[in-house]
Amino acid sequence: MTGGLYVYAVVAGKPAELGTGIDGAALEVVAGPGDLAAVVHRHAAGPYEGADDDVRRWVVEHSDVVERVWESTGAVLPMSFNVIVAEGEETPARSRLEGWLTAGGRLLRERLDALENRVELRVEIGLDQHRVAERHPDVVAMREDLETRPPGVRRLLGKRLDQLEREVTDALADDLYQQYRRRLAAVSEELSENRSARPGEGVVPVLTVSLLVPRDAIPAVGQELAAVQDEEPAAVIRYLGPWPPYSFADVPGLAGPTPT
Repeated sequence: MTGGLYVYAVVAGKPAELGTGIDGAALEVVAGPGDLAAVVHRHAAGPYEGADDDVRRWVVEHSDVVERVWESTGAVLPMSFNVIVAEGEETPARSRLEGWLTAGGRLLRERLDALENRVELRVEIGLDQHRVAERHPDVVAMREDLETRPPGVRRLLGKRLDQLEREVTDALADDLYQQYRRRLAAVSEELSENRSARPGEGVVPVLTVSLLVPRDAIPAVGQELAAVQDEEPAAVIRYLGPWPPYSFADVPGLAGPTPT
């Protein structure tokens, strides 16, 4: 095998059906110690770069490979898009990848065992600021006052009203954050936060998390979110997955393959 290697995932055992990867590239496995293996395709070029539509397609094709090997083997350590092991001047890419698998073999195996038959779920909880604010006496009073004012004043007060609604909802979101986080942690094995998530217009974020959950425990997460919705009608909940455990695939203390 010559040239670089594009790496999709690390698995335990060879998947039953490898199929093809990005742009129809033939998939292969590079064996590590024991039954560890990396799913790859030969890739002599640099990182995948191009028009937005092309990049989106490549990312989807990458994800499709990860999902196939995940379903086939029951556990996977997914690589992010564009992880490429370059051909070295003295060391072939295959040897570099085999060395990485060998050096991290114990940690990789332990992490794969921990992720077996586990899925990632993404949960986003926010609050509709209008529904929250309509319960607050200061907001109710300002809205009533707004109706009696001339159009020019209404525009000015409307901005103040929106700011007050936001402040009221921010305060409630702060109060609910720890409670919701504890409840979701209780129905998952691991929890990873994404503080950079951006909710829709008029929605104040409470928390966005990825949960690592056994497959047979997925219904418990849905039940907990249904309870949150019943308790707080202003809650805006998005519940996505199940996915391969992208957010939980890191192996502490182990560097990934060297990208080109």
